[in-house]
Amino acid sequence: MTCLLEQYKFECRVSSVLNKNNKSYGKNYMFDNCPETCWNSDAGTPQWIIINFEQEYEVSLFEIEFQGGFVGRDCHLEVGNKETNFYESFYPEDTNAMQSFHLKNPIKAKTFKFVFNESTDFFGRIVIYKLCLYS
Repeated sequence: MTCLLEQYKFECRVSSVLNKNNKSYGKNYMFDNCPETCWNSDAGTPQWIIINFEQEYEVSLFEIEFQGGFVGRDCHLEVGNKETNFYESFYPEDTNAMQSFHLKNPIKAKTFKFVFNESTDFFGRIVIYKLCLYS
């Protein structure tokens, strides 16, 4: 099983970057397969990540590796394009381990938005080392 983000072209936008320091904590570090780099949001809630593919792909599973203490709470995935609007909650554990989340039903779309309404961090920061979507 290969991560769609490693196979296909996509754009990523994030809600914020810690101290606007993209060189050290930018969104690209979620996709570089380096265990020592990460995206680190700034303080505040909600935080979010938007993945836009060039074409539709079916997704049935996604994985996120957070830094413990900076994990999203009250999270949901919004999926959409011109024909589809979809919303599903997910519940990460406050841990450093890679976590897998199976969608109730696979969904085909171009845009996937991960929303973290709260954080285990008092200031609302989110830290993610790796994000992958799978068909």
